[in-house]
Amino acid sequence: MIRNVLRTPFSIGLVAVLWLVGAVSGTVPNGPRGRLLASVGIGPDPGSTHWWAPLTSAVYCADLRGYVFTTLLVAGFAVPVERRLGPLRAAAVWAGVHLVAAPAATLLWWLLAGHGWWQAAPGHPLVPGPGPAVLGLALAGSAGLAPLWRRRLRLLLVLLLVTALYTGRPVVLFVLVAGFAGLLVGRAVRGPCTQAVPPTRPEARLLMALAVAMSALGPLAATLAARDGGPFAVARVLMVVSDPAAGDVRAACADPTLADQCHAMLAQVYARGVGPVALSLLPFAVVLVAAEGLRRGRRSAWWLAFVMNLVLAGLGAVAFDLVPLLTGGREDPAQLLPVLAAVVQPLLIAASLMAFHRRFDLPTDRKRRRDLMLLGLGGPAAAALLYLGGGYLLRHRFAPTPDLGDLIADLPLRFLPVGYLDAFPPAFLPYGTPATVLWGWTGTIGWLAALTGIARTFGGDRPADADAAATTRRLLTAHGGDSLSYMVTWPENSHWISDDGRVAVAYRLISSVALTLGGPVGDPRRRTDALREFGRYCLDRGWTPCFYGIGEPHANALRDNGWGTVQVAEETVLPLAGLAFKGRQWQDVRTALNRAARDGVEAQWHRFAEAPPALTAQVRAISDTWLVAKGLPELGFTLGGLEQLDDPAVRCLLAVDADGRVHAVTSWLPVYRDGDVVGWTLDMMRRRPDAANGVMEFLVASAALHCQAEGAEFLSLSGAPLARRHQEPPRGLAQLLDRLGTTLEPVYGFRSLLAFKAKFQPEYRPLLLAYPDPAALPTIGNAVARAYLPRVTASQGVRLARQLLRRRARPAASGKGRLFAHVARVGALRRPGPVQVDLDGDERLRGGGRREDLPVGADHVPEPTGLDR
Repeated sequence: MIRNVLRTPFSIGLVAVLWLVGAVSGTVPNGPRGRLLASVGIGPDPGSTHWWAPLTSAVYCADLRGYVFTTLLVAGFAVPVERRLGPLRAAAVWAGVHLVAAPAATLLWWLLAGHGWWQAAPGHPLVPGPGPAVLGLALAGSAGLAPLWRRRLRLLLVLLLVTALYTGRPVVLFVLVAGFAGLLVGRAVRGPCTQAVPPTRPEARLLMALAVAMSALGPLAATLAARDGGPFAVARVLMVVSDPAAGDVRAACADPTLADQCHAMLAQVYARGVGPVALSLLPFAVVLVAAEGLRRGRRSAWWLAFVMNLVLAGLGAVAFDLVPLLTGGREDPAQLLPVLAAVVQPLLIAASLMAFHRRFDLPTDRKRRRDLMLLGLGGPAAAALLYLGGGYLLRHRFAPTPDLGDLIADLPLRFLPVGYLDAFPPAFLPYGTPATVLWGWTGTIGWLAALTGIARTFGGDRPADADAAATTRRLLTAHGGDSLSYMVTWPENSHWISDDGRVAVAYRLISSVALTLGGPVGDPRRRTDALREFGRYCLDRGWTPCFYGIGEPHANALRDNGWGTVQVAEETVLPLAGLAFKGRQWQDVRTALNRAARDGVEAQWHRFAEAPPALTAQVRAISDTWLVAKGLPELGFTLGGLEQLDDPAVRCLLAVDADGRVHAVTSWLPVYRDGDVVGWTLDMMRRRPDAANGVMEFLVASAALHCQAEGAEFLSLSGAPLARRHQEPPRGLAQLLDRLGTTLEPVYGFRSLLAFKAKFQPEYRPLLLAYPDPAALPTIGNAVARAYLPRVTASQGVRLARQLLRRRARPAASGKGRLFAHVARVGALRRPGPVQVDLDGDERLRGGGRREDLPVGADHVPEPTGLDR
């Protein structure tokens, strides 16, 4: 910790100075006020600003949130850049950016506000703080990053530009100018980029999706920032209407000469209802859904976004009188702003969509097209018919009374946001509740139905792959895969088949993450190519590919293509050639075999569907007892349960005594190579609570001897999630996963499971997770968690959290304390002998301890009775 602090003295010093000045001046809670603000702040005009204000305003923030947010900015941006550039260069870049950006942003603010292009609040000095220059430092440091991250940081600058154009907040203008200054400094330090890397197809889709999304979020941001206003802030008039005072309405309606004004005021009053307000938001929500469809590469989303922007441009041209402006009817340049915001911007987005239209080529399947027709088009059509029919029946509840032609002419206005009232005033108004509801909610219901249909069209993404599942099983049995590949046949998986039909990949689509179950299966000569082809298939659909549980050969191939990897489990493999349980290291296994023979317990192989009903009933009871006793969520994904036993290719090995009582059960998945079974993989492993000691060792050892006699090459004892041998200290993401495994260990016992398997002297093979983009790791982590816990009830979630908190609250012990704390919990050791603890934490009983009374399954490692494995 101290070493990390010493590596970033500039960042630490900047935060320390900021908080120290705030504490001494008493400005931390609410920022500078009164005379101090007038002295150090930047005013909205030159007459209210001292010459030193652009410099002194860097050591103050507006309020406590500003201080906290600036501290987070320094930690997230300045610290990594300082580690790359060094303290002196980072400090010089930050100072240079601030000295350039602060005066330039101040002059630009005054210039824009003075000409009506920036709506600034008068008498409101500003203290931007050091945050803008910190972002400028980050953009300057982006010159040394890879093209992908360089584009992402610079995309942040574009988003800030759009935000500034809509909200008009002066601090955003300072951030914008500081960002441009940082880019210039980075270019001067690093030089121009010698090799331009064009954006990939997913990146291009993301850029267009962000542009379309900002066109919808911009007017909303301008509406929320009502006190300020940038050049595009006029777009908020399309979402809100003025709220006339009640007295003004009564006065206008009482004067017959002001009938038109009275009608307009009443329309504004009706437009303040819940339905009309929701109507103003729903079209923008449709645009946001279209943006998500663009991110996924949907062709139908491209058409929707293109048409919506053309319609918005046309409506804006009518609402802001584009024709008189173009014919010279207006001379004030500031009146160009509504045209820029409401007409030019949608046209620019439509032109960009035309330029990138080849990137959006993913078709919509028949089922989703049906959803779009029924809801996306049928819903608005039904709402329109309801308005015409209901309006005609209630025509006497409108003033003036409309006929059917008037209702048809008014129908398009029911689907327009209320901001267009001034450009398209209604010809009649409702009175009475039924007519008011019909008048105000027709468009809202229609847009809501359209939004639902469009969201269903662009969502989901799970392909229908009943035939693909059969193809995957055929490829697996004919060619094989790795030792965990039989899990690809489980019904929860979707399947990708290569174009030549020679390889397949099983995956689960969770939150736009295509999470595979191991690597490709099929022709070994095509598996490496299949990794790239599947990744490209996912990226074309806007998914994030993630290979989970792959071995080193596949991981190396992905690393060569720029992917990152991290170990998520440790597989234990038991070679069967020459296996003989001889020697001291096999003492526990021999003891378990001898004890089972003495107690009359034998190992019986069965296919679960063909086993005697008396045995299968006991197996189900053992499983149910475990679930009820633990009350915890049952893990899935790479951990099978009873559902996976009902497969003719899966073998069950039961420990059964002379009375037909089942003590424990294990299941074994076949491992294929060139059409033959060459090994078996341990899947489910459960035992009766009062089962004989060492019963799991007995079953695994019996399976090894039996499969060895059959000619199998190996047994895979599978992998324990979030568990690994610590041959070297983990770093980065591996360190985070290590801590997660430590947290979950008291509940699920992953590491105890790995220690249990160590008794069989296995070979260790790392299982890795491969990802194409580090920025997607939070989403990938969420997908992995949901894959392992797909059906967590509220009570199970609460119980799991309570157990984790209870375990963390217990004081940690070590050495003898850990052993006797465990013994006290299970109540297993009645006559403890002396304890010897070695340097690896391996605790063994010596002397008078009774082996029969130890925790089930081991003399020093508790058996993982809380696992599915």
